[in-house]
Amino acid sequence: MNDTRRAVLERIAGGPVTGPALADDLGVSRNAVWKHVEALREAGFEITGGGAGYDLDGVPEFGGPAVEFGLDAPFSVEYHDAIGSTNDRARELATDGAVDVAVLADEQTGGRGRLDREWSAPSGGVWVSLVLGPDLPAAHAPALTLAAAVATTDAAREAGVPAEIKWPNDVLVGDGDGDGERGGRKLAGILTEMEGEADSVSWVVVGVGVNANVPVETLPEGATSIEAEAGPVDRRAFVQRLLERFDDLRRDPEAAVEAWRERAATLGQRVRVERGDDEIVGEAVDVAFPGALVIDTDDGRVRVHAGDCEHLRPV
Repeated sequence: MNDTRRAVLERIAGGPVTGPALADDLGVSRNAVWKHVEALREAGFEITGGGAGYDLDGVPEFGGPAVEFGLDAPFSVEYHDAIGSTNDRARELATDGAVDVAVLADEQTGGRGRLDREWSAPSGGVWVSLVLGPDLPAAHAPALTLAAAVATTDAAREAGVPAEIKWPNDVLVGDGDGDGERGGRKLAGILTEMEGEADSVSWVVVGVGVNANVPVETLPEGATSIEAEAGPVDRRAFVQRLLERFDDLRRDPEAAVEAWRERAATLGQRVRVERGDDEIVGEAVDVAFPGALVIDTDDGRVRVHAGDCEHLRPV
């Protein structure tokens, strides 16, 4: 949404404003005001126009302009009803030099998770990838994954879902009662990709996939949705909260790691982490900056920077 269009919305949201007053206030022609109003109507905004002027009566349920309106974070939103992969599109934008863009979709037709695993992404979910140009060393980039997990968890909790985080990138619900992964049913996942040198990052793409208003019977076994746990969620408000919380956390990576600890389902658990051809088994006792899992094993304490983590039953 361009700045003038955003300004039109902000002004008419406070009550009727005439076209001439808008034109004078914004420094554009009356015809330009009319064109912006018509474009907003086409985007789904309910705008009336009478003798008293233009008035905003309703905001679209979802979509790019809807999420941008009232968003307190510096992201522009590129929205798709359906797309193969928001991460693929975000990488294209990052390669072209874009920064602080949220690629948002109602449905992904070619979604994928870690290790190129298939990711179910039906209509009704929240599938969003953030194009970032962070000023931080490449070694610190994992903190952005933790920040996204915290932001997703906080948004889910505000929607009434008691979500927690499984290291490093899964948001879970429940206590592992046999109907999902040990540690809970999967609500959301995060996939982070980056390009850069050892001492700097060119770009980072953080993809977040949340089973929002998705019937649980359409999801893979062991997964759940916000709708199933707490009823339908306002996806526009959910995405805004996620983006705003992430924006706060990315500015302070140390605080993001501490917030992750406070929301962790993994810490205190007996875990198995697979790393290629070997595995680490022990008790997860901490997460160290910028995101390494600290595990007490029979052979001593180790730090694991990447791998597939499984919560095990206590010995």
